[in-house]
Amino acid sequence: MNKVLMYSTGVCPYCIRAEQLLKQRGVSEIEKIRIDLDPVRRDEMMNRTGRRTVPQIYIGDTHVGGYDDLAALDHAGGLLPLLSAE
Repeated sequence: MNKVLMYSTGVCPYCIRAEQLLKQRGVSEIEKIRIDLDPVRRDEMMNRTGRRTVPQIYIGDTHVGGYDDLAALDHAGGLLPLLSAE
């Protein structure tokens, strides 16, 4: 299964929903980067994604986007193939 990385904050309902959806799809481990605790990581996220909001989710090397993007990918049937791709 591809590695999942999520930039998040401590009080983010969309981060929680994204984590729940990923776990429902079989993801057991999510590397979480708390940008509210580390401003350098916030800058890293903004440079890497071009976005300021959380969550920002990567599956493998693919930037999925935020929760709405993740949910849309799942609805379109693209999430499970991306998770299982090597």
